[in-house]
Amino acid sequence: MTSTAQHTQVVQRQFGEQAAAYLSSAVHAQGTEFALLQAELTGQGEARVLDLGCGAGHVSFHVAPLVKEVVAYDLSQQMLDVVAAAAIDRNIGNVSTVNGAAERMPFADGEFDFVFSRYSAHHWSDLGVALREVRRVLKPGGVAAFVDVLSPGSPLFDTYLQSVEVLRDTSHVRNYSAAQWLRQVSEAGLNVRSTKRQRLHLEYTSWVERMRTPQVMRAAIRQLQQSMGNEVRDYFEIDADGSFSTDVIVLMAER
Repeated sequence: MTSTAQHTQVVQRQFGEQAAAYLSSAVHAQGTEFALLQAELTGQGEARVLDLGCGAGHVSFHVAPLVKEVVAYDLSQQMLDVVAAAAIDRNIGNVSTVNGAAERMPFADGEFDFVFSRYSAHHWSDLGVALREVRRVLKPGGVAAFVDVLSPGSPLFDTYLQSVEVLRDTSHVRNYSAAQWLRQVSEAGLNVRSTKRQRLHLEYTSWVERMRTPQVMRAAIRQLQQSMGNEVRDYFEIDADGSFSTDVIVLMAER
């Protein structure tokens, strides 16, 4: 079995049983970036949108009323089942679901006017390949938006962030720095239009419960938090209960 296939199995295992929890997650259901995505769609009533790595479908549900069609695309079939059921419950008829990986999309060249991806890229096995696929499926002049947890860039802060992320969720691959995002997006042939940095607060208990993180891993996270120097605890605003804050990038690009 290839490393990519093995990673696919990990992702499917991690998110299958937790799919419903992501639909009700406040972190995933709320965010100022939704308004930014909706603003891109003003006057785009005939547009087709790809929600790449859709998870429980929050992006799909926010933008569906503004466009002709949304394709919710994810590696986890269980997540897609949650999206399909929620779309019926919410009487949203223009959201369809497709299963697959970001690095190998089953779509034609230039099929979409917009590709939006929120809190998914850190699970992709190869960011560069996935970004080239984004460019391929976008129409000329099409817009891509990426929202994800951002590595601070500092080696110390980066090491800490990647450590707690993978302890909490073994399907985690990497959070990228702003410089890495800019380079990879440009190398994929997309033109960066804007970047914005946000701050995201994560409540510890719901953060680990959402992934059903094993107790041994939770203990390791808490021990790591308490063992780090003040500069790490201050930067991530680590509270006594383990809750913390992290950076988020909102990157807009065009083909």
